[in-house]
Amino acid sequence: MRKFLFVLLLLIAAINAFAQSNQVTVVGKVVEKDTNEPIIQATVQLLSPKDSSMINGNVTDANGNFAVHAKPGKYILKVSYVGYLSQFKQYTFSKNRPQVSAGTIPLSADAIMLKEAVVTAEAPMVSVSKDTMMYSSSAYRTPQGAMLEELVKKLPGAEVSDDGTVKINGKEVKKIMVDGKEFFGGDVSTGLKNLPVDMVDRVKAYDKKSDLARITGIDDGEEETVLDLTVKKGMNQGFFGNADLSVGTKDRYSGRMMMNYFKDRTQFSVIGSANNTNDQGFSGGGPRWFSPNGLNARKMLGANFATETEKLDMGGSIRYNYSDQDLIGRGYSERFLQAGSSYANTNSLYRAKTNSINFDYRLEWKPDSMTNIIFRPNFSYRSSKTNSESQSATFDSDPFDIIANPNDYLNLDDLDSNEPLKSIRVNSSNNRSHQKSGSTSINATLQVNRKLNNKGRNITFRGRFGYTDTENDSYTDALTRYYQFDYNPDSTNIRRRYINTPVNNYTYSGRLTYSEPIAKGLFLQFSYELSYRHNTSVRSTYDLDNFGWRLGDRLPENYKDGFDPSLSKDATYDYVNHDIQAGFRLIRKKYQLDAGISVQPQNTKLSYTRGTYSTDTVRNVFNFAPNMRFRYKFSNLSQLEVMYRGRSSQPGMENLLPITNDSNPLNITMGNPGLKPSFTHTMRVFYNTYNPEKQRGIITHLMFNATQNAISNSTMYNESTGGRITQPTNINGNWNAFGMFGFNSALKNKKFNINSFSRANYMNNVAYLYNNATKTDDRNKTTNLTLAENLNGTYRNNWFEFSLNGALEYNWERSALRPQNNQEPYTYSYGASTNISLPWDMTISTNLTNQCRRGYSDSSMNRNELIWNTQIAQSFFKGAATLSFEMYDILHNQSTISRTLTAELRNVNEYNSINSYCMVHFIYKFSLFGSKEARNRFERMGPGGLGGRRGPGGGRPNGPPPGGFGGRRTF
Repeated sequence: MRKFLFVLLLLIAAINAFAQSNQVTVVGKVVEKDTNEPIIQATVQLLSPKDSSMINGNVTDANGNFAVHAKPGKYILKVSYVGYLSQFKQYTFSKNRPQVSAGTIPLSADAIMLKEAVVTAEAPMVSVSKDTMMYSSSAYRTPQGAMLEELVKKLPGAEVSDDGTVKINGKEVKKIMVDGKEFFGGDVSTGLKNLPVDMVDRVKAYDKKSDLARITGIDDGEEETVLDLTVKKGMNQGFFGNADLSVGTKDRYSGRMMMNYFKDRTQFSVIGSANNTNDQGFSGGGPRWFSPNGLNARKMLGANFATETEKLDMGGSIRYNYSDQDLIGRGYSERFLQAGSSYANTNSLYRAKTNSINFDYRLEWKPDSMTNIIFRPNFSYRSSKTNSESQSATFDSDPFDIIANPNDYLNLDDLDSNEPLKSIRVNSSNNRSHQKSGSTSINATLQVNRKLNNKGRNITFRGRFGYTDTENDSYTDALTRYYQFDYNPDSTNIRRRYINTPVNNYTYSGRLTYSEPIAKGLFLQFSYELSYRHNTSVRSTYDLDNFGWRLGDRLPENYKDGFDPSLSKDATYDYVNHDIQAGFRLIRKKYQLDAGISVQPQNTKLSYTRGTYSTDTVRNVFNFAPNMRFRYKFSNLSQLEVMYRGRSSQPGMENLLPITNDSNPLNITMGNPGLKPSFTHTMRVFYNTYNPEKQRGIITHLMFNATQNAISNSTMYNESTGGRITQPTNINGNWNAFGMFGFNSALKNKKFNINSFSRANYMNNVAYLYNNATKTDDRNKTTNLTLAENLNGTYRNNWFEFSLNGALEYNWERSALRPQNNQEPYTYSYGASTNISLPWDMTISTNLTNQCRRGYSDSSMNRNELIWNTQIAQSFFKGAATLSFEMYDILHNQSTISRTLTAELRNVNEYNSINSYCMVHFIYKFSLFGSKEARNRFERMGPGGLGGRRGPGGGRPNGPPPGGFGGRRTF
């Protein structure tokens, strides 16, 4: 294998050397003439003097630099960018001069092309430079006053899930940045909901290295996918901001404010918002099967700053968040047993109020050219109060075969001897609970790097500290009744308890990293980290039933007399980990190879007490984690990346203890001293290429995950009580494979654009089902193949945009033990959206999508949902103000149903959400820039400006009204 890799590297190097031996490279930098700022993604072409045909081309990188290769000869160098006058230069290349410098090339603004409408019609939707995807904001029409979330939904390859998670080409976005600086600590939700589209020139998506990897070059596996926003030219030289107030039907309201001061490399922003609309956005451009669950009221206030000098780069933010969620749920599930199934239905009410404060700071200091110091402290505090109620029942056959509405027969107070489900009912449970919790967290990281020479030798120290203090108070009032044996006192279980759970955690770590160059472009890398964690967790359980206590009462003065040692615990962990890493990095002009291995000896001490059981346990384990990353650059616009990473993980110490937790008689858990460590293999292949002349890009992403000795659960079902006993156990066979292919291209005249996003995912899930007859575990396997395609076509000119979109997702589901549950559901959608700019500063935006489900065994899931949203906006005061009228889910069709399938169960849930409604928005933007040209550019951004708006909610037409079983509750 080593010989093969060595021969492969030699072959690549030989091909590379031969290809480059007879080429000349022209390099340079493209800047804006007025501001001398670099122009990103400017097109650079070498043309033939005879017929002006393109010989080769490239685009500028994030710093405005470019490099174009060609054979010796005569050429015309053309540099162009939308909105600027093109520049032409003639060159004669000689093989005796392998590199030619074109110097700095300034581009002057084209007064005609600067009009936004023309830019929108011609700007490329997506382009690629090295490992960075770049999206032009002006190529995507969004409703007036839209936030960043609306733009992200339209990006090719982007997925915005119902919980707000954003994925770009299958990778989850972890941070939002503005001009390369973290915005509110990189918090994704804050950026999506509060950054207006109108201030964004470009969106760049790339994998950002950790501070350690960026400074030392050592890959620590901690890179994050980020969205980096480039602010429009001229908007970084003064004050600008917006205010948005809106009211709507069904007592909906929304308000948002943002003020910014940008000056060269200094940023300062203040934001504030409040709404009760779920803040979902103007959901066009594709299917969204349900809106965020429940009724959500949110408030937020924060400030962010960032500044940079020659030696200092610092930034930070502070923000306060408040949320109030009122959730109503109805669900049913089928748990697969070795013989037959168990069925459960549930009604639930949930009300949670949460307050949080977050502070983060970042300082990077370069005292000299050889030293780099980074300091990152952060602080957070969170408190919450939660009230919840649930009604549930377990049945030994499907209750829907008897009645159409089994969820109406879950309240114990309403059941009598004539209720229709009595013959199949196994248990019923009514629970009420109240929780209060508070958590304080303090963390800090200090990193010091010192270069020992200019050839790559460096040494780095990184220290980390973390402290977390959490306390939770839980009050429970629960009643469970069993029906499968004769009535006696044991057939009813009453649980009235108070549980206090304080948790403290301290973490310290120190890491020393060294890199040594041993040849040109070849480095050896070594790292050692020592980390220590101390954790104490106490759970004190008090039985209050004998005191006559009910939920809502004060705790009895002598409640401590009800202490239950069998349901209480006291655990103290001391954890020491050594992480020793060794690897190498090989860097060549066309490719880069990183490979290494990490070994991790661990020592864990656990002191544990629960009732009469007490133990002091010591565990010594050995983990290892190999890694490899290979990147081959065909050009600045085309590259291939292959990555492998292995990771071993140990089961939790408490899972290894031979103890049983029966605090919930319907969900009893047991430890397993025989658990083994698991090992996960992850492999990724990523390829992209881009043609700037045709504005055509291709992206391919493949991923494979497999886990050896995965920790699953062995589940024993008690037919008499309907409860289950679960025990963690190792199992093999869990793996999944994912593939994605993205294609985006402008058509001949650049006004038409098509993009396709195809993906395939295969999941192989295994789990144990306990066989009551043989008293052994039977292995069950479920497989799920998903094939999906999203296709979008868009026409744009200077006043009109029209898009057609279609999506198809097919699922092939199989269960080894329960083939009768096999099904092949699929969903598809199709629709259109348009944005029209009318005279008199008026715009109309609308989208219409028909979403369809088919193939589900549950007929209630097979349905059509025609979703229609629209907005009419009128701007006045020279574009400084906008008044808009918006309607969401006009046809009252959007549902809130979710569905999951595992090797153990099938689950369907339905939640309340915001029904269709209307909103009236007033948006006002203001600006005070340093020059007249900057102010003119701001005004040219079109009506609506930097306004903020939220979008449509969703709702299910026949669901419970907002507020649930009796309206919104207070506590």
